[in-house]
Amino acid sequence: MSKRWLRERKRDFYYRKAKRMDYRSRASFKLMQIDERFHIIPKGGAVADLGAAPGGWLQVAQERVGPKGRVVGVDLQHIEPLEGVATIRGDITRPETVERLKELLGGKADTILSDMSPNISGSYSLDHARSVELCTHALNFARQTLKPGGNLVMKIFEGDMMGDFLGEVRKSFSTVKLHSPQASRSSSSEIYIIARGFKGGEAEGEDREKET
Repeated sequence: MSKRWLRERKRDFYYRKAKRMDYRSRASFKLMQIDERFHIIPKGGAVADLGAAPGGWLQVAQERVGPKGRVVGVDLQHIEPLEGVATIRGDITRPETVERLKELLGGKADTILSDMSPNISGSYSLDHARSVELCTHALNFARQTLKPGGNLVMKIFEGDMMGDFLGEVRKSFSTVKLHSPQASRSSSSEIYIIARGFKGGEAEGEDREKET
């Protein structure tokens, strides 16, 4: 990490706010803003977070579901323990990790979250393709584990493969939107797919919303 990058991060509004409010990541505010707009985390619900380290989204999900809910997370990296949250260290692209995550859920999920990102290579087309691949794994997991009417949120890097992938998402959800929360950096190419109303059949239409 460059000294310049570290200085800019320390000046970042959401980074400083996360530190002040004891959240593990500035990304916590992205999920808060997504949930406030789209209401994707139900009180008392079951939530799985893919690519959960360091745990900022897990913290928000646990707050939103409350004491009667269930939150589980998985990441290739170690996740420091969080009270009321079950976590595993594993690769979501491997069947054994998927099965273990299902066991921890103990049933169907109301919401699947994925803030997964590929290791940045410096080649935008390659990073985009890897991002779509990770989203494909998240979508497949959601198709296996979501309750009817459930929700899926995925981070994706924009690019030429996104249209075809959105077509796949629309087959299984009633509404699919693209959304950029305020907490996303303006320089980032990331955007979030908000898919609601899991049904497993054909879905029509897509709305795009991007805030500045």
